[in-house]
Amino acid sequence: MKSTENKEWLAIVNPNAGVGKGKRDWKKISVIMDNQKLSYNTVFTEKRGHAVKLTKEYIAKGYRKIISVGGDGTLNEVVNGIFHQTLVPTHHITLAVVSVGTGNDWIRTFMVPTDYKESVALIKKQDTFIQDAGMVSFIHEKGLDTRYFINMAGLGFDGLVAQKTNADKELGKANPLVYFKNIFASLFAYKSVATRIVIDNSEMHHKIFTLAVGIGQFNGGGMKQTPDAIPDDGFFDLTLIKDMSKWSVIANVNRLYNGTIKNHKKVEVHKGRNIVIEPQTPVLIEVDGESIGHSPFNFTILPKSLKVVINGKKFNTLIDKKEK
Repeated sequence: MKSTENKEWLAIVNPNAGVGKGKRDWKKISVIMDNQKLSYNTVFTEKRGHAVKLTKEYIAKGYRKIISVGGDGTLNEVVNGIFHQTLVPTHHITLAVVSVGTGNDWIRTFMVPTDYKESVALIKKQDTFIQDAGMVSFIHEKGLDTRYFINMAGLGFDGLVAQKTNADKELGKANPLVYFKNIFASLFAYKSVATRIVIDNSEMHHKIFTLAVGIGQFNGGGMKQTPDAIPDDGFFDLTLIKDMSKWSVIANVNRLYNGTIKNHKKVEVHKGRNIVIEPQTPVLIEVDGESIGHSPFNFTILPKSLKVVINGKKFNTLIDKKEK
């Protein structure tokens, strides 16, 4: 039996996001939503992966507008709930974000503010954009699996840093200093890997330090690893950092933040719709900041498949400048 469409928003709140910030700040956020006369209902996640289940369940109940109240990980779970349901086309769902996380990378591309009042005002305005999504197949302890993402996947060194950082989050440690600690610890634990890469049937072989597959521009709490990514152009942006010494990595960290890493002699940038990555030895992967498994990987772009609430005025101005 087909459910009646619900006109209200569903707020999926992760109380553990931002090391408990979701729980601490939800009352403040809900007061702002009430003051702005936003019509919504609320559900709370109870464990890792719960937002996937809740999203599917409430879409089946008729909800078509969802607010992710959490960090990039919560957002990724909601996205996977949207893409794993089959009742309605994914672009018929409107997804908004009130960010209480630590990385906040997806919102950077679309210039959604971290200020609660400003982000709720954007949701009220409902200025939307239909963006691409990505799907990746990978291996974990239960075998072959797939995951959807809407921002970026990091492989190799990035995957190791994310694994360490997510482990720290589970212990209640999450701040920029912890992230930088894990970057430097991983530098001495990680070795570049010989890798076969196929981008839309074009094959190449490189020894890879780290690799980013982006729809958005940012990851790692503000690193601009795919600075030219346009979220609705139907392509992944691929930034491939080849074998680089530990000291060279340290010396070029600023390039990751200002977007000039693409100009380094050890870096290649590509665009593609379908990407296969096969390292000779297994490497880890993170998508939208979430550690999910290891290689081999197969990426597929899903063009213009998700409607999201953005800061349209600022984002569209930036895109217009890029296209000129």
